[in-house]
Amino acid sequence: MADFDVTRLRTCFPALAEGAAHFDGPGGSQVPEAVAAAVADTLRSAVANRGVHTAAERRADRIVGDARRAMADLLAADPRGIVFGRSMTQLTYDVARTLAKDWGPGDEVVVTTLDHDANIRPWVQAAEARGATVRWADFDPVTGELDVAAVRRLVSERTRMVAVTAASNLLGTRPDVAAITEAARAAGALSYVDGVHLTPHTAVDITALGADFYACSPYKFFGPHLGVVAADPARWETLTPDKLAPSTDAVPERFELGTLPYELLAGTTAAVDVIAGMAASDGDRRQRLETSLAAVARHEDALVARLEDGLTTVAGVRLFGARDRERTPTVLFTVDGHAPGEVYARLADRGVNAPAGTFYALECSRRLGLGDTGAVRAGIAPYTTAAEVDTLVAAVADIAAA
Repeated sequence: MADFDVTRLRTCFPALAEGAAHFDGPGGSQVPEAVAAAVADTLRSAVANRGVHTAAERRADRIVGDARRAMADLLAADPRGIVFGRSMTQLTYDVARTLAKDWGPGDEVVVTTLDHDANIRPWVQAAEARGATVRWADFDPVTGELDVAAVRRLVSERTRMVAVTAASNLLGTRPDVAAITEAARAAGALSYVDGVHLTPHTAVDITALGADFYACSPYKFFGPHLGVVAADPARWETLTPDKLAPSTDAVPERFELGTLPYELLAGTTAAVDVIAGMAASDGDRRQRLETSLAAVARHEDALVARLEDGLTTVAGVRLFGARDRERTPTVLFTVDGHAPGEVYARLADRGVNAPAGTFYALECSRRLGLGDTGAVRAGIAPYTTAAEVDTLVAAVADIAAA
């Protein structure tokens, strides 16, 4: 069993020296020095459009190739199927519009009320534009669980796409993605899995998940602001996106509009390397990623249990979602008599960063009875400590007692 040294890890993050306790990782993690250095070094180096003749061209080409291989190792994917874009939202819109070219009346797409809106609205709008029908899969607001049987009942020979989250960014709930993608595949439909909230917390294998497309965001796992979609290169070959006439027809480049941000790709590679080294030193990068993320999961699971245990002792605090289900280390809660925004602000005054809102999981928040206001969300990250958890619990207790 690999050792995980949170004290050593924290020294890699310059921002932590400011002293705040960061429970805002689900909205974007803090950045290690190695990632910042990779970005800065690239900006200080000669780069150009990718090519083979000048050193600047070769450097750009190497950076892109390195980033594809790093993300492929992180997701157990093929480097040739890694597509980069400005954000997961932008990429999902691009894929939805491309796929919808072949949709029409009588076709159907399935989305869930558990998802972030970035894996709902692109599909809903693409379907509406083509006259296709949207089917909604619901989740249990008590447990936070998505009913897989209900999803299966919605899937038919008319289904073209099933869009599902790998982990709810509001509740942390982890649906049985493999069962859902299997149902989609059996009906001849494709699956698009939003892995933004899952990827920082476990070693992802997109083949095991059965995902035709898997989307994530490096800035949630120590990297720069980018989006990534992974798919089998053969799947990408079947799609014809809108693009400029002179741009390449090669996969995956034909899905990447304009020149890639080389400095951000360099930072992404560095972020994956940081993850791989958190608790492992032996084996290839994929093996080190699996070892390190398993150690991180043990660390995070212990801390989220500590957080939930502490909050349940505070009168007036309500936690959402069932504790006995497979989840990411994410806690959603409210405090009686205090608006979520007030709790957020008062925690911030104490140096505790635990924001409030719907976090773009609008349908999920409404289904939970939280409307468009949402609740307070506290996310555990690899750099979170037990002392920070205790600080958060004590601060919430003070607010609740006021």
